[in-house]
Amino acid sequence: MSESTNSGVTVPLARWVEGLTLDEIPERVRVRAKHLLLDGVAAGLVGAQLPWSRVATKAVLDLEGAGDSIVIGTGATTGGPASVLINSTFIQGFELDDFHPLAPLHSNSLVLPALLATAHQLGGASGAQALTAAVAGFEVGPRVGLALHGSEMLSRGWHSGPVFGTHTAAMVAGKLRGLDAGRLEDALGMAGTQSGGLMAAQYEAMSKRMQHGFAARNGYYAAGLAAADYTGIKRVFDVPYGGYLSVFGEGHDPDSAQVIAGLGEGWHTEIIMIKSYAAQGGLHGTIQAALELRAEHDIDPKTISHIEIRVGHTIYHHGWWVPERPLTSIGAQMNLGYAAAVAFLDGQVLPPQFTDARLDADDVWDLIGKVDVKLDEKIQNGPPQERFTTELIVSLDDGTVLTKRLVEPHGGPNDPVTNDDIVTKYRALVGPLVTPSRLDAIQQAVLGLDGLADIRELADLLAAPVLGALDIR
Repeated sequence: MSESTNSGVTVPLARWVEGLTLDEIPERVRVRAKHLLLDGVAAGLVGAQLPWSRVATKAVLDLEGAGDSIVIGTGATTGGPASVLINSTFIQGFELDDFHPLAPLHSNSLVLPALLATAHQLGGASGAQALTAAVAGFEVGPRVGLALHGSEMLSRGWHSGPVFGTHTAAMVAGKLRGLDAGRLEDALGMAGTQSGGLMAAQYEAMSKRMQHGFAARNGYYAAGLAAADYTGIKRVFDVPYGGYLSVFGEGHDPDSAQVIAGLGEGWHTEIIMIKSYAAQGGLHGTIQAALELRAEHDIDPKTISHIEIRVGHTIYHHGWWVPERPLTSIGAQMNLGYAAAVAFLDGQVLPPQFTDARLDADDVWDLIGKVDVKLDEKIQNGPPQERFTTELIVSLDDGTVLTKRLVEPHGGPNDPVTNDDIVTKYRALVGPLVTPSRLDAIQQAVLGLDGLADIRELADLLAAPVLGALDIR
């Protein structure tokens, strides 16, 4: 299938994906990509046994029926598109997965499900091919997001990841299929016309967990259709009427150059953040600041009289509303007030902070009532890389005022979670859910991905049911 003759940015992006080889990816990027995938595997296995995941699995299997693509951690199988949808939903199931700090999306929930389903449909694919395709996905999604000014989409009410994420999944699946640039261009066009996602899902909807899944499934479909010579929108990032950037960027001057900026030179794979807390990324600054103040000053939460949190537009709109009791776990994982309260009270923001008992605890709600969140225009108008800045001001009963300002929470490009830390996180999360031998085998398969003869070896390790369940309903 021929590619468009107009260069713009769509065609160069498609050509780059077509031409990308594993040897062209620096060793440090390949190693980081494998560790990112291990983090996604951990999130997926945890997510597989959550109550809303079980609801989603039953509903999707009832709708889609039989197939032989794996559903992670369940022992179930279904058709390719349905497996992509469910597996993505698992990875996004408990806010433990990665996110990009400048162009917010959750890459593994798009990359890993598309890899597994595409490899199965193809009758196998080498681990080296899978790793190359994964890096293509890690690189494409954030660049598309930055063309729409990244977190600006969250401020406007879009769930940014599903808006950018269709292209991620389409390029993962398309690269693994070996599509030429013309077909990849078609896949980008079909991905763009299926993009969307409303951020109001964050308050209470189970579907918040599934919205990246919609994008992953749609991108998987886009690549499959393109492989069959079904054509999509040409020059989707370039056409002025009805194109992807012209529509989603209406009113805020999209920058199409970002789609291909730094291809093969700077690597977004190295910018993707690993979460240390079970909460949306915009809350991590508040959580870390609260934990540090708590430790540094040995704060007794009962002595706190007021908590002021100052943030920019993106975090404010995405992370603050006056909560009502009780919150769902979904809402709690999105809300600045809840995150600050349990950080001060419990010294952690992990799965135990989202049980039914904790979500409706009197001490939590007493402290939430003392939280005041302010929109700080100085933060918003500062450099783009500082727009996730958080300033936490805590007043105590004796008149003491404590302040902590974080420009970048732990996990950002200047203070990344290390590869060793990712392994530790994987083993802590997944260890209770699988046998020791399976725990080791999954880790070895992912971190040795480029040496696997067939990625379906990893799929087989992920397929069996997990052993336990979180105390969450």
